[in-house]
Amino acid sequence: MWNKLRDGISRFMAGRYGMDQLGMALLAAALVFVFLSRFVYAPLWIVSPALLGFAVYRTYSRNIERRTRENTRFLHLLDPLRDREHRYFRCPKCRQKVRVPRGKGRIAIRCPKCGERFERTT
Repeated sequence: MWNKLRDGISRFMAGRYGMDQLGMALLAAALVFVFLSRFVYAPLWIVSPALLGFAVYRTYSRNIERRTRENTRFLHLLDPLRDREHRYFRCPKCRQKVRVPRGKGRIAIRCPKCGERFERTT
């Protein structure tokens, strides 16, 4: 019986995107908003179902390319939060993101894209 159920779910999910890091973050945010809405007098209870609905929509979506792009953008936003050994700066000329090691003091940074040189404190 369980094998039949598992096979049915596998057939249903074939060609669908499934869960990823952004989907998990949306579910976690929905739970946080549910918890906060119990203690804070604000219409936070409206946000939670919207986040949950978007997470479910992304999970069952068949547009895999677009969901992958969304997740990649989300992961790029998290890079500076996860990387404790480097600092991230934007080039003042071309806006390219440049990664430099932390704790080096004031250094001259050269943009790998346009060659612009600028100084920052790490």
